[in-house]
Amino acid sequence: MAAGRQSRSSKPREVPEIFAQAETAHGVVFQLRQDAIGSLNLPGIEKTILCVHVGPAALLSCRRDGKQYNGTAVHGDVDIIPAYTPSQWVAHDHNDRNLLLSLPQTLIHSVAEQAGHDPLRLEIRNRFQVRDPELEFLANAIYREIENGQPSGRLYTEGLVVAMTSRLVSQHSSVSQPLRMPEAILSGRRLKQVLAFIEDQLAEDLSLEQIASVAGVSPSHLKTLFRRATGLPVHQYVIQRRIERARTLLAQDHLTMAEIAAATGFAHQSHLARHIRRVTGVSPSMMRRRFAAD
Repeated sequence: MAAGRQSRSSKPREVPEIFAQAETAHGVVFQLRQDAIGSLNLPGIEKTILCVHVGPAALLSCRRDGKQYNGTAVHGDVDIIPAYTPSQWVAHDHNDRNLLLSLPQTLIHSVAEQAGHDPLRLEIRNRFQVRDPELEFLANAIYREIENGQPSGRLYTEGLVVAMTSRLVSQHSSVSQPLRMPEAILSGRRLKQVLAFIEDQLAEDLSLEQIASVAGVSPSHLKTLFRRATGLPVHQYVIQRRIERARTLLAQDHLTMAEIAAATGFAHQSHLARHIRRVTGVSPSMMRRRFAAD
């Protein structure tokens, strides 16, 4: 999701493209969507919005709660918009692809109460493009479930939602306790630079030395810092991002398998097929047929 202040360079947006949508028994609404370039004004609603960026790096501006934010959203960045908080966004490019979750106050209060907190005194914090490996992990699981038509069933998805809500209360609210971080960590601007570089170079033959150079550390040091920051080794993260990019491209009929393999950094289409089958259990051609049938 993106939106922002009006300017001479920002034009009203087109209707967002909704790829998938679902709702849980808790009243949580999911949307997998991509917004067009331009501006968007969103009224405050009675639900808390959790927005996880799942596309290439996107340049965004946002004004909400009396503050102006500007930044590049990379895969896994999280925006948290508390209930009843209007926001104005500007997307400066066409990469604004997100998983949106609308969390009812009843669910947040229930989770807070079970954790021993007074729900009436709980306040969810306003967050712009923050990193939270746990939220990212849970969001990726929900993303795959929604995109594949929830093959694991509603109970699985609802469990993920409750886990995300619990994380929201424990780390992004007025009752949050500061996390104890290791002394050496890849975070903030450096982490975003590294992740944006990986997104921009997915089609290339990425090396650990190149990524370490962007981070400003040695390759051996990068291995440790990257895993602490993302929960994954560098090579596994790159493969995961290539597979997700390939899944997006498979929904576009005009690209051949060879073109998709080249665009996502796989040596050839059999290499692409092997990795997609390993992660998803289906072949690229089967996945493409599923997208066409939706």
